[in-house]
Amino acid sequence: MLKTYEKFLKEFDNRIGGYFKAQKDNIMCKEGCSGCCEIGDYPFTQLEMMYLMQGFKTLPPMVQRQVRSNLMQVKQNRVSVHLFYKCPFLINNRCSVYKYRGLTCRTFGLAYLRDDGTVRLPECVNDGLCYSKVTKDGILCTEPVKEDLSLLNITDGDLAKKYKLEFGPSRSLVDWFPN
Repeated sequence: MLKTYEKFLKEFDNRIGGYFKAQKDNIMCKEGCSGCCEIGDYPFTQLEMMYLMQGFKTLPPMVQRQVRSNLMQVKQNRVSVHLFYKCPFLINNRCSVYKYRGLTCRTFGLAYLRDDGTVRLPECVNDGLCYSKVTKDGILCTEPVKEDLSLLNITDGDLAKKYKLEFGPSRSLVDWFPN
């Protein structure tokens, strides 16, 4: 299943890579920028978690310990399942499992059109980053990506069907780990 998922990811990454290229004037993401990983919910499906944990197993023991420590801190300090948190895999402003990151992580930074007609802007627009130069009073003044890149749309989309993937349930990243 994970080999098939990797094929899916290759095609998915190529598609969204085209979106990032087309939107490059509006994207401020660069290496070391980790605002989207500093505070969020990070929904992951069961299949994504299996893949992420495959990546975790490749990390050096010291990095694995740091991720575990970060995870324990989040779980201890999180008083509600509705509170955002720093991704436990973020170490020194870098994703320790970048190749294995989730679908939501792969689309961070893009503004896209949802199926209901609304536009989903990246959170960093409020920090003067992605799309901030083309947003006025919370309204995007340029064309967004014309594909709903929400997790449910991706996992139920044509590409997932092409690869016959079963993603399983979705939860917040930290909720996949026992207390």
